[in-house]
Amino acid sequence: MNAHPSEWEETPRLLPRVERDLPADRHQLHKERLMTRIHEELAASPGPHATAATRPAARHNPFLRRMVLVPLTAGVLAGALATGLFVFGGTEDTGTGGGPGTSAAGPVLTTRLGTADPEGAARLLDTVSLAAAEAPATPVGDGQYVYIESKTSAISVRHVHGTTSLASSPLHRRQTWQSRDGKDGWLIEPGTTGPEGMTLAGTDEHGDEPEPTLNAPSYDYLTALPTDPDVLLAKIYEETKGTGNGPDQEAFTTIGDLLIESYPPAELTAALYKAAAKIPGVVAVDDAVDAAGRHGVAVARLEEATGERTEWIFDRKTHVFLGERTVQAARDPHGVVPRGTVVSTSAVLTRSVVDGVKQLPGAAG
Repeated sequence: MNAHPSEWEETPRLLPRVERDLPADRHQLHKERLMTRIHEELAASPGPHATAATRPAARHNPFLRRMVLVPLTAGVLAGALATGLFVFGGTEDTGTGGGPGTSAAGPVLTTRLGTADPEGAARLLDTVSLAAAEAPATPVGDGQYVYIESKTSAISVRHVHGTTSLASSPLHRRQTWQSRDGKDGWLIEPGTTGPEGMTLAGTDEHGDEPEPTLNAPSYDYLTALPTDPDVLLAKIYEETKGTGNGPDQEAFTTIGDLLIESYPPAELTAALYKAAAKIPGVVAVDDAVDAAGRHGVAVARLEEATGERTEWIFDRKTHVFLGERTVQAARDPHGVVPRGTVVSTSAVLTRSVVDGVKQLPGAAG
């Protein structure tokens, strides 16, 4: 079986990650949107007993909405929303006798910020798009599954008795399987789902089978997307209209989500990079580090409302996509997250096609 443009493996095996009862393709959360909700929550909640009712309305997103509509105290809500690619399953200490949190208690990761080059983004994206288009790709057949293994971490914001603090989750391992039509899937995250994992199949909160979208794609959905960069970008802008912190940031975030935890065909991957080059404000960054500790070059965009810069990281030589991280590159308007803080980080360790749920690449069916 030939390798997909993003298919490669890394040896480190780390700690668990967390999930809710959502299909794998709907689990990929929008880091920038969630951090924005943290800022909104902190601004709207002067005390520790404010509720989710004080928040702005949730975004119209089929897999994001279930997490942010749960009524929580401000401390629990902030901790949950800060997790970026995942939501912590442990309890958060809100100062109300609920006990200490179990998921985010480590020191916050910090980093040296790479230098941004506004002139270099188009050139770098052209290079990585060519590499993606020329790489061999493996289509997903009937009865097969997309397997993605990643390593990730993110900060949690705690709001206890009027005092705000930050903590970081341990770097940990996450494994997902998704059928080509997106109707079946599986998640394994030791310590959260149990050693055997949990199914990600099922219906949404209304009892309906969710339809795939740009923010919750199946492989079949991805194969039907246009590969003309202009047409593709227009579709992204149209389908994400009115969401996030402005159309340009939302388009960049949407493309990044597709790169992290979906399996776009090679031609579509190349088109996504070419489309990203047309988004205003996209820059090249000379150095960035993924969650596996691999240095590379990056394509990034600063979200001015939060001061966060999301970086897509590529291998310097092969230009293979390595992972994504969000860093606090400018002043946090709420004074919560110091500049240089790693808000969230993720590295793709393996992306492949397998013949069944819980099967690993290279294993017999």
